[in-house]
Amino acid sequence: MAERENLYKLISRNKWGTGLFVLLFTLILAVIGMGLGLWFGWDWWVYALFGIGIVLYNLVLYFNSSRIALAVNGARPAGTEEFKQLHNVVEEVAIAAGLPKPGVYVIETEAPNAFATGRDPEHASIAVTRGLVEMMSRDELQGVVAHELAHIRNYDILMMTVVAIIGGIIILFRDVFLRWGLFFGGGRRRRSSAGRGGGGQVQLILMIVGLVLAILAPLLVALIRSAISRQREYLADASGAYIVRNPNGLASALSKLAGTRQKLRSASNATAHMFITNPFAKDRDISSSWFSSHPPLADRIDRLRVLTMEGRDEAVDGRR
Repeated sequence: MAERENLYKLISRNKWGTGLFVLLFTLILAVIGMGLGLWFGWDWWVYALFGIGIVLYNLVLYFNSSRIALAVNGARPAGTEEFKQLHNVVEEVAIAAGLPKPGVYVIETEAPNAFATGRDPEHASIAVTRGLVEMMSRDELQGVVAHELAHIRNYDILMMTVVAIIGGIIILFRDVFLRWGLFFGGGRRRRSSAGRGGGGQVQLILMIVGLVLAILAPLLVALIRSAISRQREYLADASGAYIVRNPNGLASALSKLAGTRQKLRSASNATAHMFITNPFAKDRDISSSWFSSHPPLADRIDRLRVLTMEGRDEAVDGRR
């Protein structure tokens, strides 16, 4: 039998891992920016303009990420009469989690799935597909909703928005270099560093490292984003089970989802990490690649079954 894990140790480990990934993202972005600046020979005011542009870009995405996510996935507000049980479940789980009730949306598709979005608990929403509502029992639906509310409570959605923002900026810098830098950049940099001796060599090294990272940006963004997403799914599973004190519901829901192969047409690679399961059914296999947005469903179910809470020996599946 697999070794049981304590919930709080799992949460702590995942948070530390996420912090390290975000730090790595920041360092990559800083080196790329410095390298491009040296290549083009930017003056201070050019750096200032880029800084202002990045801040504006961040603000637009920060305040509109929820609406964008709901719109691109075709989500509409769930009627309180038609989806009465869904609203009841969301409200009771929100109370258990100590959160305000999020907006409740539905996606008209038979492919079972769900996601949460929002910059903070006060501006959060969850969206579920009609197929998921029709497939799940009340306990299973409760488990799914608890998983999504755990994402909200853990600020996972904000974290993934930050990662997407930084990743987008890295790719933007890469495109600037590839389209214009190779042909129009470098002259001023070479002239300015020619007479600087050791200082010029350091700048040259930083420039080369920055440009290499810029070229490899898409690979790095996909790898780091996927790694963060997989760890956050494990954390949301554990936190959701803790919220409702009934991990059997989530484990049963994941088992049902593991038996489906329906793909969510409204999803894309940019939004795949948001859903409770991979919308292209790529997490149904036993193993996953480094670029997978979700860990294998079988692994998530196994972790739930050996998880313990509050440091006790009681397993989440009720066994002693």
